[in-house]
Amino acid sequence: MSKQAKVLTAQEIRRVLDYVATRPHAERNRAMFLTMLYAMLRVKECAALRYADVLDAEGKIKTEIYLSAEQTKGRKGGTVFVSDKLRKELQVYVKAVPYKELTDKLFYSQKRPQEGWNSNTLCQHFHHLFRNCAISGGSSHSPRRTGITNLADKGVSVRVLQSIARHANLSTTQCYIDVNDSMKRKAIELV
Repeated sequence: MSKQAKVLTAQEIRRVLDYVATRPHAERNRAMFLTMLYAMLRVKECAALRYADVLDAEGKIKTEIYLSAEQTKGRKGGTVFVSDKLRKELQVYVKAVPYKELTDKLFYSQKRPQEGWNSNTLCQHFHHLFRNCAISGGSSHSPRRTGITNLADKGVSVRVLQSIARHANLSTTQCYIDVNDSMKRKAIELV
């Protein structure tokens, strides 16, 4: 099996957030990172998001985002549940970076603001972000894998995780979960 994306520690997540806060496009970069972490999105899905995907008719962040087949891996649409934490982050972002058209990409790029990122450039962005934060092994897949592992650490069943991750096979979800000492300590205390 190929090397998995790094699961980020709480300290590494804080390091990323502290770093982006000091850089240009801080609101966008924070919102992108936390959207991928909290919603466990793939990079393609994050790059494809539009304001219309996340805003309801009243301009509030939706509690569920429907991803169309064109926005997803394997061309299978699906629902992404939006936590209260993520809704607050996205509301701050939308207020700071208002749209011109609802069809604009949610996360603008400097070169093509309304067209936003594509998967490749967003992958490169995360590669450079983690390198600049001195996080070895971090990639665009790290936020997704971190979110899934954190939920597993909190006792969420692998079947629920499979549904949240929108994986076709349970074995794929199991590969995402990084077993750590904290999980083992909690498990042994159950005996």
